[in-house]
Amino acid sequence: MDLRLLSSFLAVVEEGHFGRAAARLFLSPPAVTQHVRRLESDLGTRLLHRNPVSPTPAGERLARHARTLLAAANAALDDVAEAADRAPFAADRPLRVGIMGHGSAELTPASVNAYRRARPHIAVELRQLDFTEHVSALVEDRVDVAFVRPTPADERVIADVLTTEQRIVAVPESHALADARDTGARLDDIADLPFFRVPGHTPRSFTDYLYFDRAARRRSTHYALTPQEVLTGVVSGRAAGSGLKSFARYYAWPGAVFVPVLDAPRESSYLAVRAADRNPEVQIFRALTLALAKELGPRISE
Repeated sequence: MDLRLLSSFLAVVEEGHFGRAAARLFLSPPAVTQHVRRLESDLGTRLLHRNPVSPTPAGERLARHARTLLAAANAALDDVAEAADRAPFAADRPLRVGIMGHGSAELTPASVNAYRRARPHIAVELRQLDFTEHVSALVEDRVDVAFVRPTPADERVIADVLTTEQRIVAVPESHALADARDTGARLDDIADLPFFRVPGHTPRSFTDYLYFDRAARRRSTHYALTPQEVLTGVVSGRAAGSGLKSFARYYAWPGAVFVPVLDAPRESSYLAVRAADRNPEVQIFRALTLALAKELGPRISE
């Protein structure tokens, strides 16, 4: 598929006008029109309504793919342009993807699958991260990219926002707060829940996230390093947990109830990488994930 045609098509979709798209691309309007017609001919379907300009259902689908493909192409070109300054990377080295909990919900598998399609010759290794590995897995070179939350407070790591969601708490179904699963609770209501403990070497930014910046004051005697351990404590009545709204979709355990916290600030999930990492595969994965986040992120964040 000709990326020039995709670029012209996507510009028309985003500008809603052939002339403005042409000006954005420094092309003539007839050239942009011809690009769209060629793309429609190649695909055998109408992609744009002309008056007013808007994508057809097929055009909407193609626009999503076009963003991903063009982002990957731009990342690849940037990497090639800088190749002379880079240290060589082993061609057979896998890309190691760290995932904390359920990562960035549906965006995580979408990103991994998009990378596998774009780079089929590169092996991908998925590695589950516990709560203490919020930063260490990257800085100790045990993973190359990591889906984490909240943003790492470490200058050795850079992170991009992928989703932003409402906060929730997890309580046993026998707890009085479980009745608020539909109506929601407030920070004052959760202050005395027995939240699970984490080891002392857990990064402060992560503990602040878990305990709502210390608004959740009480601690259980139960420790947890993974979502599964959190839920074990919840359903056994030994602890309460916290997370993002999408957590409930991925960890719907019998006996656990998820309650929205109405006045807690919304929190984000992130893709984190080492700030000094020049591995081109990391940059390609990052570009693909950010392109997908523009499409999927708002849906997950609802």
